[in-house]
Amino acid sequence: MGTLGEKEKQNALNEIRILASIEHPNVISLKESFYDNPSASLCLVMELCDGGDLDKQVQEGVRGQRKFSESKIWQYFLQSILGLKSLHDR
Repeated sequence: MGTLGEKEKQNALNEIRILASIEHPNVISLKESFYDNPSASLCLVMELCDGGDLDKQVQEGVRGQRKFSESKIWQYFLQSILGLKSLHDR
């Protein structure tokens, strides 16, 4: 893992193991991970998120000058909190 120290490598591998073990509707799942020697990169293959991430949704709203409804904001907030809780519980 490139220029990472031994402790940083172990932390990265531990996080990969945790992410791989999570099955939750509000957490994008890890499908595979591998180390690419030529580029010295740790590569993560994640589940496809058709609609994009929350940042994409916000940026599209800004460009289109549309605001999220309060119920949509609460929906995104609750989904985020539930996903974080599932990660924290691990």
